[in-house]
Amino acid sequence: MKKINVKKGNLLQQKGEISSKVYLVESGLLRSYTIDEKGKEHIYMFGPENWLVADNCEPNTPCQLFIDAVEDSIINVATKEELLKEGPDLNALLRRLETMQNRIIMLMSSSAKERYEHFVKTYPNITQRVPLKMVASYLGITPEALSRVRHELSQKKII
Repeated sequence: MKKINVKKGNLLQQKGEISSKVYLVESGLLRSYTIDEKGKEHIYMFGPENWLVADNCEPNTPCQLFIDAVEDSIINVATKEELLKEGPDLNALLRRLETMQNRIIMLMSSSAKERYEHFVKTYPNITQRVPLKMVASYLGITPEALSRVRHELSQKKII
């Protein structure tokens, strides 16, 4: 793996690129996202410290996701092939798979309030590190709906 420093806002991967890179976050914060045909951003995942961030596309297939730095970050970069030779960090991989599975289930069946509560448990302190519009994008709700949820929870002293 190669260690690199990435400045906030730097794009590591663009949708449509042929890339087999895997990013392991040492410090800082990455995100992966897509932009729909109307120009709306949809955050797929956040990658805080000790998380893997990658596009799960097949080798030689165009990527589906953008990946960028939300904060100045130090990341370890490897190709998927290099990572498999080294032996993957199974804990990071399993955590990522569990998070994605839980997120899909939550998006299919949970209220905005339940999704936000789950987000806070999954990503402690991220709400202090990113704009709330990014949290709303991740949750699949409008920033206004997120404001209402946060207000309701603050009235109950939950958050």
